[in-house]
Amino acid sequence: MKLNAYHKRRDFKKTTEPQGAGDSSSDIASDIFVVQKHHARNLHYDFRLAIDGVLKSWAVPKGPGLKPAEKRLAIMTEDHPLEYADFEGVIPEGEYGAGTVEIWDRGHFEPISDLATWEQKRKLEFVLHGAKLKGTWVLIGFKNDPKNWLLIKKQ
Repeated sequence: MKLNAYHKRRDFKKTTEPQGAGDSSSDIASDIFVVQKHHARNLHYDFRLAIDGVLKSWAVPKGPGLKPAEKRLAIMTEDHPLEYADFEGVIPEGEYGAGTVEIWDRGHFEPISDLATWEQKRKLEFVLHGAKLKGTWVLIGFKNDPKNWLLIKKQ
């Protein structure tokens, strides 16, 4: 159910992307985050947080800002399976997201916001513990626009 949009966009006979279990039974930690540099039609960074048994995902065209208060557009995309956190490789031409995917950063995150209500409130605050990304961050959703968010590093 949670991964229907993800599965509809991929032909797993052609791509090596993980199909995923689609539930919380995975032995992958539930507090992970990953940022994947994605050399697709346009270079961008895929920012992913493990929430509710899937990777909630945003495409960040310029990548996460490393300076406090630097606002970066983050476009919400379909949920990905937790197994995607380990994916690196080439998505073949003709497939959704064709191009090279490489892990740019990864680690663990601590939610500050309530994970049951963040989508309704259009705000998700969290602490990242990665190799490159550390500290407190917030995702703030645009009003009346479910796809567009701002990713901001806090002081």
